Amino acid sequence: MIELERLDVVIPALNAAHTLPATLGSIPKGVTVIVSDGGSTDGTLEVAKAAGCQIVQGRRGRGCQLAAGAEAASRPWRLFLHADTVICPQGWKAIARHMSLDSSATAPAPAATLRLRIEDPAWQARVVERGVDLRVRLLGLAYGDQGLLIHRDLYTAIGGYADMPLMEDVDIMKRLGRSRRVTLDGQAITSAVRWHRRGWIRQTALNLVCISLYHLGVPAERIARLYGR
Repeated sequence: MIELERLDVVIPALNAAHTLPATLGSIPKGVTVIVSDGGSTDGTLEVAKAAGCQIVQGRRGRGCQLAAGAEAASRPWRLFLHADTVICPQGWKAIARHMSLDSSATAPAPAATLRLRIEDPAWQARVVERGVDLRVRLLGLAYGDQGLLIHRDLYTAIGGYADMPLMEDVDIMKRLGRSRRVTLDGQAITSAVRWHRRGWIRQTALNLVCISLYHLGVPAERIARLYGR
């Protein structure tokens, strides 16, 4: 997939030593990977170095880390990917096809996200996935665990990621708008750890509360404190 030579993968990481190896292992050879670390104290940096990743170190906070990783990127396309998410082979093929769409002076190529798959056989996981599909279709809101493929021209045009501790994915999706994002035919398979830790109902309810508070104008810093409890 020669198109992938035009891609930088940006991964924000914080104490992700347990999940990062699988994420990195799913990325095709030859793709440049930038790990933007927010102060990990486990083996995250060692994992990234062993895999030959470019490492950017800075302040903690996913929005800040994503922005720092984007600044270090040099290729035409960027794929922003969470450190606990694996893209399936079909997803990589879809990404390569989408990257054949070059930006023009008047119309940057649209951004793209993948379909969410939760790494758990439980029926609750399938319910959450269907809810996410419905949200994306009706509202155009795809979250960070679905990956974000975006050309640097469009990324620059919308102002990139904001320095936010949480909700940075919702913020950038709002600025993209529904007309400048498409869903690819492939899956982003994300870890179910947070649902296991809090429970399926509680985690899903917390996600809904956080997004509602954000739309009501509550500062992202306060929402992050609520989410982290």
